[in-house]
Amino acid sequence: MNIHVGLTPLISLVAGILILLMPKLLNFIVAIYLITIGLIGIFGTGALHFK
Repeated sequence: MNIHVGLTPLISLVAGILILLMPKLLNFIVAIYLITIGLIGIFGTGALHFK
């Protein structure tokens, strides 16, 4: 049985939890999220395949 976990949903989950726990950091968390997703889109996940 293979379980394939994408990197983008994990980042989204962590960002959502952080926003719930620390709403004052919303701008900072959203900025980091957007930069991370942008870098993943540009460079791809390459060797970052979790099984």
